[in-house]
This record gives sequence, structure tokens and C-alpha cells, in this order.
Amino acid sequence: MHIFAVIVHILVCFLLVLIVLLQRGKGASMGAAFGGSSQTIFGSSGPGTFLGKITTVIALVFMITSLYLAYFSANKGGSVMESAPAATEQAAPQPQQAQPQEQAPQPQSAPAPAAPAAK
Repeated sequence: MHIFAVIVHILVCFLLVLIVLLQRGKGASMGAAFGGSSQTIFGSSGPGTFLGKITTVIALVFMITSLYLAYFSANKGGSVMESAPAATEQAAPQPQQAQPQEQAPQPQSAPAPAAPAAK
């Protein structure tokens, strides 16, 4: 669920930036008002545009996902290792004491032949 919320949050961020950049600025009508335009500066501007309504909805989704991610990142359940079963300590294997091995009797070999004498 957390990964889903992060993915939705990132997509909403991109959509919010894109939609805000597509809208016409409100400052353009304000500057024209001083030049004799019939529009009022701070008066009603008529019904909201489609992009304005989408911006409101996406901003609301952005705020909800931001609050969700902030709350659950601060209230984590703790470490993953806390829920892991406790490991039992195993004693290190004791080195075995060297036991004297019985030596097999060595077969008596015949003496090596001597090197031939030089003539």
C-alpha cells in the first residue's frame, strides 16, 4: 500500500505541474484592467474553467497523499529486525585434541644399490 501511495503521489506531482503550466495566468487580465478593460481586478471572473476544476481535484489528491506519506513515515512499526525471531547462539565448535595415531610398521626395504665405481 505504501508503494502504491508513493507511485500515485509522484504521478499527481507531474500532473499538477503540467496542468498549472497549461493554464492562462490571472495577471494578464489584471494588467488589462488598468488600460480601460471592462473586467474587474478582484471581482468575480465567472464560472471556473475545466482546468481550474481539475487543478483543485489534483491538488486535493496531492495533499491527501502527502499527509498519508508523512504520517506513515513518522509512525513506522520499527525495525524489520525487531520482528525477526531471536537467533540462538551456537557455541563455536571445540577444536579436537590431537590423538596419537597408531603408526603402521614401516616395511623394511632393501638397501639401495651402491653407485658403480669409476674405472
